[in-house]
Amino acid sequence: MSITRRDFLNGFALTVAAGLTPLEILRAAPRQISASYYPPSLTGLRGNHDGSFENAHKLGRAHHAVNLGGAKVEEHYDLVVVGGGISGLAAAHYYRKKHPQAKVLILDNHDDFGGHAKRNEFKVGNRLMLGYGGTESLQSPKHVFSKEALALMKELTIDIDGLASHFHRNFYPDLKLSRGVFFNKEDFGVDKTVGGDPYLQVADDIDPKRLNARPIRDFINDFPMSKKDRDALIALHTSTRDYLGDMPKNKREAYLAKISYSTYLSRHVGLSATAIRFFQSRSNDFQAVGIDGLPALDARNLDLPGFHGVAGLGKISAEAEAELRDPYIYHFPDGNASIARLLVRKMIPQAAPGKDMNDIVLACFDYSKLDLPENPVRLRLNSTVVRVENAKGPVDVGYLDKGGRLRRVQGRHVVMACYNMMIPHIMPELENDQKQALAMNVKAPLVYTKVVLKHWDSFMKLGVHELYCPSMPYSRIKMDYPVDLGGYQHPRKPSEPMCLHMVYVPTIAGSNLDPRTQWKMGRAKLLAMPFSEHENMIRSQLQRILGPVGFDHNRDIAAITVNRWSHGYSYFLNSMYDDEEESKRIIAAARRPAGKVAIANSDSDWNPYTHAAIDQAWRAVNELS
Repeated sequence: MSITRRDFLNGFALTVAAGLTPLEILRAAPRQISASYYPPSLTGLRGNHDGSFENAHKLGRAHHAVNLGGAKVEEHYDLVVVGGGISGLAAAHYYRKKHPQAKVLILDNHDDFGGHAKRNEFKVGNRLMLGYGGTESLQSPKHVFSKEALALMKELTIDIDGLASHFHRNFYPDLKLSRGVFFNKEDFGVDKTVGGDPYLQVADDIDPKRLNARPIRDFINDFPMSKKDRDALIALHTSTRDYLGDMPKNKREAYLAKISYSTYLSRHVGLSATAIRFFQSRSNDFQAVGIDGLPALDARNLDLPGFHGVAGLGKISAEAEAELRDPYIYHFPDGNASIARLLVRKMIPQAAPGKDMNDIVLACFDYSKLDLPENPVRLRLNSTVVRVENAKGPVDVGYLDKGGRLRRVQGRHVVMACYNMMIPHIMPELENDQKQALAMNVKAPLVYTKVVLKHWDSFMKLGVHELYCPSMPYSRIKMDYPVDLGGYQHPRKPSEPMCLHMVYVPTIAGSNLDPRTQWKMGRAKLLAMPFSEHENMIRSQLQRILGPVGFDHNRDIAAITVNRWSHGYSYFLNSMYDDEEESKRIIAAARRPAGKVAIANSDSDWNPYTHAAIDQAWRAVNELS
């Protein structure tokens, strides 16, 4: 049974099942965005939604060159920013700080600003439910944020400690809920949920002392596996055996950096394929690849078992330790979409009322105010940039508007804060070494799905608030973070609606292919999947897990939004396939300024974090002026 989804865009009621995309509706609408245009409330396929990528694909895949010679220059700006994610928005902010009188235009191909920092809204009865469709939280801000990123947080009124104080870490522990693992029949012989998972998450939101975990022996002995496999897993977690045996200690780190964790478990620990399968998707959410693509040394940094007795390994770096141990509690109810909204409100104050990080949560944005001629900063959505050309004077920028018409503007400077692998197609005059370096950033595909339940009694009966599924499409399923902020309150009672967060990474499990190849194959798979296929997959998995305790997907699901990021995480160094020094040279070549054009986005640091996006914006603007 499909959900009847009725979306409202630019004053038009749109039944998604009718087959129209948001862009097609926009093309039928007046050029000026109306006050009723509000993308956060749209459901169905979001993220890299239909209508946001087709023109870019024509440029990149079919090599459709764009000639601006015949297009009239319609507007002139001091800065044109390509990409309206956090990096692009931060670049506009930094430029205006250096040049307070500057006129700035921000162009983005999506129907909403924020890039991966996507806000999802739902109405269940009279209750507003918020979710994050992408960028989730601030990662270890006290340890890994630069002084520039911390200064921006302060300018935006984001109080790091205050944000943490709104996160109720003990909410689920106080309900006696734990994490669990769902074993599927196809791979483990039976559908079974085992609660009391003692594993710590990378940067856990739950206090390690409050996991409601079972002792590791009891937990593993409940697995639907043979006694031999269970005993082997228990030994892996409890033994101080040195699995590298006689290998010289000075060669061990280099060796572990070049083999996968699955190879380590098979070759050195001696686990069976079934026992190894338990770990297959543990790294999906954080690394966007399974353990066959995860270097064994990185598995150790993620605190996966098997290394406590291995001698000769150096200390984990301070940054890796912070990422692992810092509490993951710096979270807005809509994720880092609030940061994007704070940036937009600061530059275009007429777009939304309010003054601080509290009132941004429920602030209603008027999208019709984003691109007014009188604005010193204009934000133009549904606009795919297809050509950027350094001319003798200003930089020429060509983009296709929502109606598919080629438009031409000029900027004294340009910041390319878009997906970096697109830049060679937009700027074909770049030097070959730079184009090749930019193309190396193959982004990871992933899906953040939001499922709003009418109630969460089934999770209470199952005794879990989060599930790891080693062999199913969605490897992570969890109830929403318990955050109260700015008048927004998370659900308190099981009878109230709850927003589930579900993570699907289309890896090629067990293939032993390098991440770039897996991600290209996964992206092709994602783009070929209609919403109906996503919906059936979601409903089937939830029914199998929760059905035994009374869940009925036809009755209990109120809404589904699939945030499809065919281009998700930036590429990041993988020691199995990348040389660290060579990677540094590639990164430097890729982000080299070209005339009056600088390059930003977290892609330009091979580092898929919000603080990296901000740092690269700061660098890019300083390279221009």
